[in-house]
Amino acid sequence: MEAKSGPAGVGLDVVFSDLVRLETELWDLVDRSLRGEHDLPLSWFEPMQVIDRVPDCRVADVAAALSITVGGTSKLVDRIAAAGWCTRRPHPDDGRSSILALTTAGRRRLTEARDTFDDELETWLGAALASDQLVSLASMIQQLRAHIADRREDDR
Repeated sequence: MEAKSGPAGVGLDVVFSDLVRLETELWDLVDRSLRGEHDLPLSWFEPMQVIDRVPDCRVADVAAALSITVGGTSKLVDRIAAAGWCTRRPHPDDGRSSILALTTAGRRRLTEARDTFDDELETWLGAALASDQLVSLASMIQQLRAHIADRREDDR
């Protein structure tokens, strides 16, 4: 069976493969720098950013922000907490959930790592595309994610 083509004969399978490979390559590059310079894996950096910016952050907030499962997020948060970089305290209004907060050490580690993260994004994305191209790419990615979210809602 031949793969379907999108508009202008673009192979959707090729687009999919390129998107997945790009994400993997970018992840590996940024992760290597964060681990090397801050002993902080990208898989911890991202949830720590969510915890830092969301008031009264819960595991479900992190899961939603990162498009990952609540169960996987809970285990991830447990590992970050075991490293001493975040805490869980009981949610005052919901006994089934807890409030997440970065510790002083976690906040310091995140702050130090943000410059490295920003530098990596500039190196691999900012330097590769003109400003108008980045705006266009961001818009297209947001449009695709919104389409997927809408279709998922329709399936429920």
